[in-house]
Amino acid sequence: MHEDLERYAQNHSTAESDVLKELNRETHLKALMPRMLSGALQGKLLEAISCMIRPKQILEIGTYTGYSAICLSKGLRVDGLIHTIEKNPELEHISSKYFKKVGIEHQVKYYSGKALDIIPTINEKFDLVFLDADKNNYLNYYHLIFDKLNSGAFVLADNVFWSGKVLSKPDPKDKETIGIIEFNDFIQQDDRVENVMLPVRDGLSLIRKK
Repeated sequence: MHEDLERYAQNHSTAESDVLKELNRETHLKALMPRMLSGALQGKLLEAISCMIRPKQILEIGTYTGYSAICLSKGLRVDGLIHTIEKNPELEHISSKYFKKVGIEHQVKYYSGKALDIIPTINEKFDLVFLDADKNNYLNYYHLIFDKLNSGAFVLADNVFWSGKVLSKPDPKDKETIGIIEFNDFIQQDDRVENVMLPVRDGLSLIRKK
């Protein structure tokens, strides 16, 4: 999206909360690659989708500093739970602090480690999954979670444009671009789901299990 249009869209969307603004600032000050943060516009979209679905069980693959989990929690049922996985243990102190600030710490189950190892150990059926981790494993994550999705559940996959690299033939050594392209192509051919790819920030795919 053109920067001016993205700014216009953000200015015509409900502003992020004060806590999310604080988390946004702290992420930029203390975390590597702060552009990984969902940000105000996409965060509000995640919140809206969650509020429409009203999920009981959410799985997030890639917590980072907790911004997206907080957004997704807005639609969570009172008795619901967010399972969130982050491989970088140095970020947990930031996300846990903000989970407490917004009062959702009792609804968050945090896993530290490799998602490929952790996902098979979670014995739940999910209504909503947010996929935002290492891109070369997107398709592997999708295969692992599919049987854990309730009928009608949604998978939201971030960065499906991958800075436009999906439009060109990737370098054979560029495993992340190859991973995103393979994931996008697989989803498009998977007749078990319906999907729409949105041009929000770096691309966001909405995938619904039939």
